[in-house]
Amino acid sequence: MAMEYGQGYGRQGGPGAGFHGTAGGGTGERRHRLPAALRAPVEARSWREFGYVLLSLPVSLLVFSYAVTLAFTGSLLLITFLGIPVLAVGLAGCRGFGVLERKMARGLLGLDVAEPEPVRGRKPGAAAWMGAVLKSGTSWRHLLYSVLHMPWAVFSFVVSVIFWVYGWALFTYPVWFWLLPMYGGQDGLQLYGDETHSIYLDNPFEITVTALVGLLFTMATPWIVRALTLVDRLMVQGLLSPSRLATRVVELESDRGVVVDTAAADLRRIERDLHDGAQARLVALAMDLGLAKEKLTEDPQAAARMVGEAHGEVKTALQELRDLARGIHPAVLTDRGLDAALSAVASRCVVPVRVEVDLVERPAAAIEGIAYFTVSELLQNISKHARATGASVDVWRVENRLMLQVVDDGVGGADASGGSGLAGLAGRLDAVDGILVVDSPVGGPTRVTAELPWRG
Repeated sequence: MAMEYGQGYGRQGGPGAGFHGTAGGGTGERRHRLPAALRAPVEARSWREFGYVLLSLPVSLLVFSYAVTLAFTGSLLLITFLGIPVLAVGLAGCRGFGVLERKMARGLLGLDVAEPEPVRGRKPGAAAWMGAVLKSGTSWRHLLYSVLHMPWAVFSFVVSVIFWVYGWALFTYPVWFWLLPMYGGQDGLQLYGDETHSIYLDNPFEITVTALVGLLFTMATPWIVRALTLVDRLMVQGLLSPSRLATRVVELESDRGVVVDTAAADLRRIERDLHDGAQARLVALAMDLGLAKEKLTEDPQAAARMVGEAHGEVKTALQELRDLARGIHPAVLTDRGLDAALSAVASRCVVPVRVEVDLVERPAAAIEGIAYFTVSELLQNISKHARATGASVDVWRVENRLMLQVVDDGVGGADASGGSGLAGLAGRLDAVDGILVVDSPVGGPTRVTAELPWRG
């Protein structure tokens, strides 16, 4: 099951994946000279989040009015047939507004929320569609979001606008305070006032203190808005995204497609190897034996020489068949487990390989086979591309996960994101809920870690 990794080694690259979906490699983040607390008031992210809060209020009021009106009307009309279509239309409208909410969250909050599965009736027709809408948990979660989000949107709007307006107004007070005595008829901002006494912020010290207080408000406001939008993120992700069951079904469908494609590719490879290798050699062997049989009475020495050559061809064909069988599933893996099987693979590598398997018991046969072929392909990659002088293979168990790590001291630069064999290997592992992590800076060393479910 050798897998061509392409020219992964020797190129600029880094880790292609991380454990549990965390991307490895460089962060790619810009390094700022100013700390985050000072950057926040002028960062684009802060203004986008504030814009989300401002836009969310009118949208939430509209959605709330629509949802409550149709839900209440449909509930009252349930005693008649009209209640069902009214309620179904209300739920469908909430799903439509959910599309707008997800677009706002995606564009302003940077929250990438997948679209839920569309409503599909088992049969064509309006009745089947209404039944599907009413039975859909996603529809009812959209309705719940429409009702719950409105009061939170009002609260977020009021708090954000108060802090934002007062913060910037106080911070810029030294710039515009002269407008008050000129056009407002008072010496400055009124801090306190009653019928007999008033306090105005009008001298340089008071103006400076006001600006400093405004600066504190201005620096704190983006973090307050960020905390408020965190609740919005949780609500959008929890109520407007696909359910865990639906997400898992999509993942399993994708994984099933990968497994089917992989199995088909393996069958084609085995057929090609048999046709081009052992089968062709056996056909030639049969022809040679036929010629030797014809020459047996006429030229015994030539017949004996041809039989000797045929004997060598038989040995070669048997070796090819053994290699092919080892590529399908080696007998040593079935009989003695990963330790012996990986040691046999390591012995065929062009560089010295240290193998250490720390397993008290054996995993499921399918997982054991995937682990074996993963290490085998990684060692073949080292032999072909790494230009290494040594490598190591470590296998151990962490709770319910089987861990594999292959390290070499080669030139590095392996990249699992460019459609190479490493990407294909990562796809195969993902089909069984496994993960592949590649850490390969240019110049080496290369460290490839695979994680598989145990399933003992």
